[in-house]
Amino acid sequence: MDPAFERHCSELVARERSGHTAVVLDSLLYVWGGYMSIADEEVFIPSDEIWVYDLEGGIWFISMLCCSSRLIYFGGYGHKVLADITSRSRNFIPDETSWVDDLFWGWNNEVHVFDPVKGSWAEPQTHGRPPAPRAAHAGATLGRRGYVCGGRVMETRTNDLHSLDLESWTWTEIVPSSAAPVGRSWHTVTAVSESTMFLFGGLSVDCRPMSDGWLFDVETKKWREFEHPYQDKPRLWHTACGGRDSDVVVFGGSCDYILLVDTGHCNDALVFQMQPHPLFRICEDYIAKNVRTLERLRKQLPLLPPKMLKALQRRISFYRPSKKQSNN
Repeated sequence: MDPAFERHCSELVARERSGHTAVVLDSLLYVWGGYMSIADEEVFIPSDEIWVYDLEGGIWFISMLCCSSRLIYFGGYGHKVLADITSRSRNFIPDETSWVDDLFWGWNNEVHVFDPVKGSWAEPQTHGRPPAPRAAHAGATLGRRGYVCGGRVMETRTNDLHSLDLESWTWTEIVPSSAAPVGRSWHTVTAVSESTMFLFGGLSVDCRPMSDGWLFDVETKKWREFEHPYQDKPRLWHTACGGRDSDVVVFGGSCDYILLVDTGHCNDALVFQMQPHPLFRICEDYIAKNVRTLERLRKQLPLLPPKMLKALQRRISFYRPSKKQSNN
């Protein structure tokens, strides 16, 4: 990478935010939208701004690229009358029993599907007993099933877990065979294998920002707490995406209860290692971390094949010293 361009990119950092969306594709984390607070004013991030984080090079840049796939939405909190008007324009009427709270505002448990290619919405007819209406829940997809975990309904925060067959559109409640995490909202659940999901953070039933991590096995139906190095970094209303080698990348969010103290928006990326890394990555990371201090490694770098050298140079950039370290 050109040194001048690398210096420019190292100075670019996506602004802190909560309530955004994110997705990982080919070692790139795409971040869109969100909310932040400036001088006690609510500010929404411009919708035409897409930030991209290179998970190998450790740099941010702005992109105008966007990838499309079928989007499935469940539940949420909003204006009931507006939802009804929008639904009528799409030729279906929401079921009154799918909403709770008052006449105009409330939580719902509806399922809606958006096709970005056709630019159209649909509401599939679901079967079985759906989860109770809620918002600020977390969801993930494993194979042909979608999963909904926790969330908030009025003053209640739950820890229940439900699955939706995305072919038959049938709901099933999952009863864990082990102790489960405490109820929460504004957390994330991320698929890390064909049968495992990772839960991180959120706001607990007693309104505490959480930093705990949990793994759930959909085959054994067991939860187990996951040890990680970010116990001092609570997060809520953040995003989490599956990355390289089954890592989970958490970006943004808040570190405090934003409805009471809205000063803790974050813009750092936390990477959770879910499983032992392949030998190639272990070697790659060792070289990238130590090449600046070991002269022998620096002399041997030019001997590598061009493709491997290019990949390694990006990894070296990821481990570059911070401005604070450089000034010491």
